[in-house]
Amino acid sequence: MINNKHLHYFWVVARQGSIARASEQLHITPQTISGQLGLLEDQLGEALFQRVGRNLQLTEFGRLVLSYADEIFSLTGELEEVVRQLPAGRPTTFRVGIVDVVPKSITHRLLAPALKLSGRLRIVCREGNLESMLAELAVHRIDMVIADGPIPSHVNVRGFNHPLGECGISFFSVPELASQLQGEFPFNLNNAPLLIPGEVSLLHHQLIRWFDKYSLRPRIIGEFDDSALMKAFGRAGTGVFIAPTPIAEEVEKQYDVVSIGQTSEVRDQFYAISVERKISHPAVATITETAREWLYGDNLS
Repeated sequence: MINNKHLHYFWVVARQGSIARASEQLHITPQTISGQLGLLEDQLGEALFQRVGRNLQLTEFGRLVLSYADEIFSLTGELEEVVRQLPAGRPTTFRVGIVDVVPKSITHRLLAPALKLSGRLRIVCREGNLESMLAELAVHRIDMVIADGPIPSHVNVRGFNHPLGECGISFFSVPELASQLQGEFPFNLNNAPLLIPGEVSLLHHQLIRWFDKYSLRPRIIGEFDDSALMKAFGRAGTGVFIAPTPIAEEVEKQYDVVSIGQTSEVRDQFYAISVERKISHPAVATITETAREWLYGDNLS
């Protein structure tokens, strides 16, 4: 990676036309600048200047590097000017990537405490699959990812997992469908039309193992990567669907459905993923602390 300080010294020398004049502008000795230029040339593998008499002249490669340096430091100057002109008390932007299998109600409850922080905070939410959100995090386009699991081992992204909590799940259906189900839970799921998260969700594989454990044979008629879409199908009476138990009451009211049972053997997990090992962003800290207070346990609403 190019050392930005070395590149800046090169840029000033190229613009001033000599190391002596650059030394005066930068208030650094000529020997120091010469040494830094030498390090930059070693790193790039080609000469940036050639000496013509007592003067320095850019090489062809030097002119190419200068064109990029001009753009880089021009943009830096523009950024500094924009920052100076921004009004005092402007809102701080907090960008969050939300993996689409995470229920919207859970996301809202996780993010809401951050809006109560002192000072002005503007939350920008982006939604997508885990890989796309981690890619955004890697290039610092977002500050945090809310996901249903830690970073997968096969994904080559540097980040740190911060567990927010876990909870059991509840099963819901419209009242008409619920009245048709036979037996006590969980055996009333046998032959019931069922809507479940898609294979990208860690919950999907837990459910399949749980069905096998109790020899349950529901009719899986839909798999969804988007939890909101799954609930929309459930509200239409298409089948039984699931949601985290802590928001069961909210789901019943919002979707006009009833709970037909719940289990703590299948655990829905939630993580905040950031590029920081130790959380320093105040919004991330607030979210993680608040989540751990209410998300653990199965009887919260």
